[in-house]
Amino acid sequence: MDGYESLSHTKWECKYHVVFIPKCRRKSLYAELRKHLGEVFRQLARQRESRVEEGHLMSDHVHMLLAIPPKYAVSEVVGYIKGKSAIHLARTYAERKRNFQGQHFWARGYFVSTVGRDETQIRAYIQNQEHEDKRMDRLNLWR
Repeated sequence: MDGYESLSHTKWECKYHVVFIPKCRRKSLYAELRKHLGEVFRQLARQRESRVEEGHLMSDHVHMLLAIPPKYAVSEVVGYIKGKSAIHLARTYAERKRNFQGQHFWARGYFVSTVGRDETQIRAYIQNQEHEDKRMDRLNLWR
């Protein structure tokens, strides 16, 4: 079971593709802010025992691949990252920019999609599971 994370009674691999945008889709994720924000996201994810596997900041949206343990809801982790990063941005950059929105930097909502194993493999496993169980039962009859 290589590549899986562990909790006390759980082996897991839960990865999510998350996309969110600044309010009014302003093109404000650039230059100095862009370089700084990646590390802020990583630190905030670690505080929720999560990890940013991949990330890319475009001028008007953020893409992240997050590994989130099953004990946390995706909405909780994404909400935490968005909320705390907005507070951090307000404290760091609010004095420098006149039109900075402060703690309301991110738009409400986000896009999330699970990133998992090959779907066709899982479908085949589920479909063939009953057949496999019957085969194992027949083998146990001969013992």
